[in-house]
Amino acid sequence: MAAPLRSQVLELLRQDILASEFEPGERLVEARLCTRYDVSRTVIREVLRQLESEGLVTTVPNRGPVVAELTPFDAKALYEVRGALEGLAGALFAERASAEQRDQLNQVLQRISSISDTTDLPAQLAVKNEFYDILIEGAVNPVIATSLRGIHARVQMLRGLSMQAEGRTEQTLKELTAIVDAAAIRGDAEAARQACEEHVRNAASTALREMSARQRERATPPP
Repeated sequence: MAAPLRSQVLELLRQDILASEFEPGERLVEARLCTRYDVSRTVIREVLRQLESEGLVTTVPNRGPVVAELTPFDAKALYEVRGALEGLAGALFAERASAEQRDQLNQVLQRISSISDTTDLPAQLAVKNEFYDILIEGAVNPVIATSLRGIHARVQMLRGLSMQAEGRTEQTLKELTAIVDAAAIRGDAEAARQACEEHVRNAASTALREMSARQRERATPPP
């Protein structure tokens, strides 16, 4: 049962971080995590190592593991690179994806639409990750795949922030629909590139705005 248990705790802690149950920069104390998830220190340490490899946790000297904290400058830099690479991935998908991959991308879009009006953030993040996985796979470029997956891991928390912003879910659905239309249906590489780049620009704008709002909240003393 060790591996399934570790996977369950990994998913729970990942979801809690993405849902801001733990604040950026907050220490992840092993004893507290053991109590919270009712598991051993061994399981917690393995989970923390995995989350560190995903960019959600970082180890700070003399403090131990903490929730990764991106500065606005870091976030902007990540989104700039993500926009360029995702635009290229979209263009290559339009040129190289198989009929099966095109159909899969459209099916995932329908699933995104079906849960867009729910408050189940983990489910929304999971299906969006699946959308990007198919897009990357259909681009058939291992360099883009490795680079984008690393970037997606680091912006995962920001994605959760942006998706919770008012009106962002509806706008995201429109943007992803444009990507599928250009890349999977029409096979228009340039239109797919532009649609992907616009999606990332809008996500970046929303995430950076939400980051600033969170920082102001933390800086405001309680009444």
